[in-house]
Amino acid sequence: MCIRSMAPKVIVADEIGNAGDAEAIKNAFCSGVKGIFTAHGDSFLEICLNSELNNLLQNYVIERIIFLDKKEKGKLKYVYELNREDKQYIQVDCF
Repeated sequence: MCIRSMAPKVIVADEIGNAGDAEAIKNAFCSGVKGIFTAHGDSFLEICLNSELNNLLQNYVIERIIFLDKKEKGKLKYVYELNREDKQYIQVDCF
């Protein structure tokens, strides 16, 4: 209801990962709302092992995954982007 009545352009949420979070993100995505979300994970494989996050990946809801370096605050460690043509996530260079 909130998405329909308030019509946000972007939703931001911290520490997603359960079924309710994934369902809310899918509903927002289907309504054309963009999102920025955080989740715990040290690698792409670890993100894939979370069934709810993997469901978002398999439905191509997530466009980009950014891993931060734990040792150096604010530094990027890995970035994966969805290649919509190949329907695969590929690691890209961190600027």
